[in-house]
Amino acid sequence: MTARETRRHTEILSELLGGLTGRHLADIGCGHGALARRLAADGAEVIGLDPQETAVTAAMAADVDSGAHWAAAAGEALPLPDRALDDVLYFNALHHVPAANLDAALQEAHRTLRPGGRLLAVEPIAEGPLFELTRVVEDETAVRAAAEDALARAHAGAGWRMAARREYSAPVKYATFQAFRDGLVKIDPAREATVAAQEDWLRARFAELAREADGACWLDQPTRATLLQRL
Repeated sequence: MTARETRRHTEILSELLGGLTGRHLADIGCGHGALARRLAADGAEVIGLDPQETAVTAAMAADVDSGAHWAAAAGEALPLPDRALDDVLYFNALHHVPAANLDAALQEAHRTLRPGGRLLAVEPIAEGPLFELTRVVEDETAVRAAAEDALARAHAGAGWRMAARREYSAPVKYATFQAFRDGLVKIDPAREATVAAQEDWLRARFAELAREADGACWLDQPTRATLLQRL
């Protein structure tokens, strides 16, 4: 496995996006909205979008006064006008777009960005301790590769320039093995049966792979951040 510098996601986002005050940003695949709320607190005008109605409902319920907006929508069909955004963010989300829709999703990002606007895709690489554990529940090797291929096609075509690219190892924090287990099922409740069947192996391997520090358990996830700028 390639040696990579350990960096926190927040550091990379700050490094690549810089100041966000007043910028119009879409967080696509926002899940329960924690990152969208943080970006709104940093001064961005944020809309959080997720194809799962339940995720959007949870994001809205958790949002007290961030000023973010929310909508249920898939990346390949954004309910936004042309050239409405300064930034589009896919944070650990592009590989969840169905492979057949990836090119359309990136075209939608291009459509909704102003000239000079930026698309930042932060994607987990199919390597490392966290991936070793999660792949026995759901192996994302193929979908992660498909997302990377779609980004390469976008960059190779007209309309984008490569603004930056970073590879790093991101530490992911879990209070306990139970927190890790609960997280696997929270993402997709249909995983419960598979997680239960693999629980003994997962528990033992978690104990071997997780680093203990600051009263928590940490699993490293190699990550690639790709920043494209709309021409």
